[in-house]
Amino acid sequence: MPVAEPTPDRDRCRPATLGGELRVALTRISRRLRAQRGEADLPEGQFGVLTVLHKEGAMSPGELAAHERVRPPSMTRAVNRLVELGLVEKVEHATDRRQVVVRLTAAGEDEVTETRRRRDAWLTQQLTALTPDERETLARASELMIRIAAR
Repeated sequence: MPVAEPTPDRDRCRPATLGGELRVALTRISRRLRAQRGEADLPEGQFGVLTVLHKEGAMSPGELAAHERVRPPSMTRAVNRLVELGLVEKVEHATDRRQVVVRLTAAGEDEVTETRRRRDAWLTQQLTALTPDERETLARASELMIRIAAR
């Protein structure tokens, strides 16, 4: 029995080919989403600190550095900048007065909310331009991408 020649569609479904195409697409979408920023126009690393504090609650600069996988001096600079902007505050640790804990201020909460709103609005606008069938395909694909990300 003859071996079927790869068709363009079949070739696109090969893991290596699909992986490369997905990587490029996800990178481009991520860049476009990151460009949608709140009023403070924060670099992505500083916004990441705000989102961690929003989700996880107050923590020490060392815990933040470990969570974000950056070196403590880099986190200290990011936290100090966020303090200057009034988006976070340093408070005394409840049980160890030698330590400080970083927590969001109301302005920091607002920045997270506004940035997320703008990013959601941008993505919603892009999805509105698609057909219902295309959105259904993306809905199924997003379930698969969530599974891949969870591994």
